[in-house]
Amino acid sequence: QVQLVESGGGLVQAGGSLRLSCAISGRTFIYYNMGWFRQAPGKERESVAGINWSGSTTEYADSVKGRFTISRDNDKNTLYLQMNSLKPEDTAVYYCAAGNTWPPRRPVDMNYWGKGTLVTVSS
Repeated sequence: QVQLVESGGGLVQAGGSLRLSCAISGRTFIYYNMGWFRQAPGKERESVAGINWSGSTTEYADSVKGRFTISRDNDKNTLYLQMNSLKPEDTAVYYCAAGNTWPPRRPVDMNYWGKGTLVTVSS
C-alpha cells in the first residue's frame, strides 16, 4: 500500500508564495510519475503539474506556467510544488498523486492519492 501525505498549505495574500510537500511511503518512490492536482469548490479536479520518475521531465498547466515549479527528491521520497505569484484563482485543495502514466494529466490515470492540503489566496 502506498501512502501520500501533503503539507504546506495555508492562507497567503495574492502575490505571495507557498511550498507544498508530499511525502510518499509504502513503495519505492522512484517507480512513479508524480503529479499535483487541485480542486476548487464546485469545480472538477484538474492537473497542475507533473514530473516523471527521474525528475528529468516536467510539465505544467498553462494557468501556472512560469509561477509554479514541481520537483522531487527521490532520496527523501518527497515531491514538492513551489508556488510563486499566487493569485486568488489558485485557491483550491491541492493533491499529490502517483501513477505510471505519462504525462500525469488525468485524475483517472493516477493510482494513489493524498488527502489534500488547502491553499487559500486572499486578494
